[in-house]
Amino acid sequence: MEGGGSSGYREYLAGWIAGVATVAIGHPFDTVKVKLQKHNTEVVGPKYRNGLHCAGRIFTSEGVKGLYRGATPSFVGVAFESSLLFGIYSQTKQRLLQGREMDRPQPQVIIPSAAYGGAIISFVLCPSELVKCRMQVQGTDSVVSNTTRYSGPLDCALKTVKDEGVTGLFRGGFTTFLRESIGNAVFFTVYENVRHYMNWSLNTDNQASRNKYLIDAGIGVASGGLSGIAFWSVVLPLDVAKTIIQTSPERNSTLNPFLVLYSIYNRAGLKGCYTGLGPTIVRAFPANAAAIVTWELAMKILGIAH
Repeated sequence: MEGGGSSGYREYLAGWIAGVATVAIGHPFDTVKVKLQKHNTEVVGPKYRNGLHCAGRIFTSEGVKGLYRGATPSFVGVAFESSLLFGIYSQTKQRLLQGREMDRPQPQVIIPSAAYGGAIISFVLCPSELVKCRMQVQGTDSVVSNTTRYSGPLDCALKTVKDEGVTGLFRGGFTTFLRESIGNAVFFTVYENVRHYMNWSLNTDNQASRNKYLIDAGIGVASGGLSGIAFWSVVLPLDVAKTIIQTSPERNSTLNPFLVLYSIYNRAGLKGCYTGLGPTIVRAFPANAAAIVTWELAMKILGIAH
C-alpha cells in the first residue's frame, strides 16, 4: 500500500463493507467447519465422514437456512470486526510510516500494525463467535446429539449470561486473542507481499494499463485468497480449540487452548488439530478474495489513498 493521509471514518466504512461481503460468501463453509470441529473431535458420539457429508446432512435436514444458521451474529460481529481491523491496520501503519511512502513491504510496519488490529478485534469477535458457534452446533440433523436449544442469537446470548454470567460471553477470549493477533500478522504480510510483487510484475507489461480495473480485481482476488489460506493454515488449530472451549457443555472444562489441543493430539494426532481444514480452505479463498476486492473498491470510491 502507498502512504497517505488519514481518512478518518472512511477507512472503517470500507472495512465494514468488506466484512459484509466476507460473511455473505463464507458463512455456509464456516457452519460446516464448526460442526466438524465440534462433533468430529469428541471422544464419543456420531461423526461426519467429511465436509461434503456434513454439508449434505445440513442441507437435507434444514435446507439453505441451516447453512446460514448463526449468520445474524456473524454479520454483526464480522462487519464490525472487519471495520475495526482494516481501519486500525491502515491508520496504525500510517502512523508507523510517519508520512513516508512504503515503496515495498516492510515487515517492521506490517506485522505490528496487523497484530495490534487483530488483538483489538478479538474482544469484539469472542462474544459474537461464541453465539455463532453455539447456534451452529445445534440443528435438526439426526447425526448430531441433542444440545441446548436456542430460538435465536438473542436467546442464546441471554441464556449464556443467565447460566454463566456476562463473562460467559467471553469464554475462549484468550484463544481468540491468539488466533487474531497471530493470524492477521500472517494475513497482511502475505497480502502486502503478493500485492506488491504482482503489481510490480504486471506493471512491466505495457498491456496492463489498458486493462487496469480488470488487473486490479485479479490482484485483489489472488492476494486476498492466498492471504486467507495463509491465515487459516497457521491458526486453524487455535480455532479448533476455540470451538471446543466455546461449545463445551461442561462449564468447568479447561479454557487453556494448549491443553485442549494436547488432548486432541493424543486422540487423533495432528489431523485432529486440523479438523475442518477442507471447508476452511475452500471457504478461505473466495471469502477473503471477496473481502479484499470489496475493500479496495470501497477505498477507491471513498477516495482513500491505496
